[in-house]
Amino acid sequence: MTYDLIVIGGGPAGYLAAERAGHEGLKTLLIEKRFIGGVCLNEGCIPSKALLYSAKAYEYAKHGEKYGVAAENVSLNHSTVIDRKNRVVKTLVSGVKSQLRKNKVTVVEGEAKITGRSGEGYTVTANGETYTGKRLLIAAGSVPVVPPIPGAKEGLEKGYILTNREILDIPSVPDSLVIIGGGVIGLEMASYFNTAGSKVTIIEMLDHIAGPTDREISEILLKNYQQKGIEFKLNSKVVEIKEGAVVYEADGQKFNVQAEKILMSIGRRAATEGLGLENIGVELDRGRIKIDERGRTNIPEVYAAGDINGFSMLAHTAYREAEVCINNIIGKKDIIRYNAIPSVIYTTPEVACVGETEESAKQKGIDYEVSKISMMYSGRYVAENESGDGICKVLIDKKHHNIIGVHMIGNYASEIIYGAALMIETEMRVNDIKELVFPHPTVSEIIREAIFQF
Repeated sequence: MTYDLIVIGGGPAGYLAAERAGHEGLKTLLIEKRFIGGVCLNEGCIPSKALLYSAKAYEYAKHGEKYGVAAENVSLNHSTVIDRKNRVVKTLVSGVKSQLRKNKVTVVEGEAKITGRSGEGYTVTANGETYTGKRLLIAAGSVPVVPPIPGAKEGLEKGYILTNREILDIPSVPDSLVIIGGGVIGLEMASYFNTAGSKVTIIEMLDHIAGPTDREISEILLKNYQQKGIEFKLNSKVVEIKEGAVVYEADGQKFNVQAEKILMSIGRRAATEGLGLENIGVELDRGRIKIDERGRTNIPEVYAAGDINGFSMLAHTAYREAEVCINNIIGKKDIIRYNAIPSVIYTTPEVACVGETEESAKQKGIDYEVSKISMMYSGRYVAENESGDGICKVLIDKKHHNIIGVHMIGNYASEIIYGAALMIETEMRVNDIKELVFPHPTVSEIIREAIFQF
């Protein structure tokens, strides 16, 4: 049987592409080797948010006296948290499968391998069967990076070193948890396990946390975490992992930190191995599939979307890339732009950013102006927060007066940032935004307040 499109990978890019293709009338096959929904839905974005919301609810209950609400003997039941997380994931996976069925997508559970090209299209094998597609969309995602640290392989095999997959199903809260890497996953897991009762230590090679996040924002988050008892070892390199301890180097000296469990969280890499890309000559760039702005590879009618291309390893980026691929497949010209993709760290407080940071603007030689304002300028923020040092930063291009970056730390930041992304995407100018009417009282008004500083 020949399909109009074969999609390899059932994560955000793959399942959305398959849905859209099916909706457009393309005979579509989706092959997924592990879980429909991919890492994000099963082992990443969604389950981690379920855990973090439980932690947030626990914190609210424990400190409710600030708001006139007193509760006694408040506790967090980790096993119940995990059970709820599993229910949330099951519900959403069922929804994705339902959409695939609705759009008449054929789903095969198995490991796909591209074997070559025939007169009818590209051949792909899975579970011993061979399928042919006139077009391919490769959306195989990414896998955790495991560096060649002495003891890492043994630790993973014995189970005292965890990746994002295992940490979300850990049966009990460890007394001590060392997190290697101060990026998004590491910070979010630190937030939950610190609240749940673990002694958490984060070891990070850089002199700051949260990767490319605006430096001032990441410093506020660092201080917030430190106040909660999380320890940070910055400018530190892990040199050895033992059962029960991590050895790291800082300032030319070696130190030990005790750890019942260790989370390896130093990033992810494109999962290009074993796909058979070499059998049709798909070009790679530093281990990632190379694509153009339309999602096309160097091979005709072969597209790639999501983490596999390594541009922006975020589920919402994958969604958009998938849509661009399908639009171009059906003859509708479309391109992906990466200048206004928001990112969120679902910590307490939340961090949300989009566009240029002060650091990236300086690096690119952009003549910019910045407005910075405390979240306390928002009436709703004050009404709902007894404490907090949240801020909102807005960057504009001095020459054109359009918005080029927005960065926030504080409650509701994740739900506000899309509006800032829209402003950047549409190249709204300061005066345009001043004319917008924001609902009151909302935390989103903080953007308007920041704009009026210009």
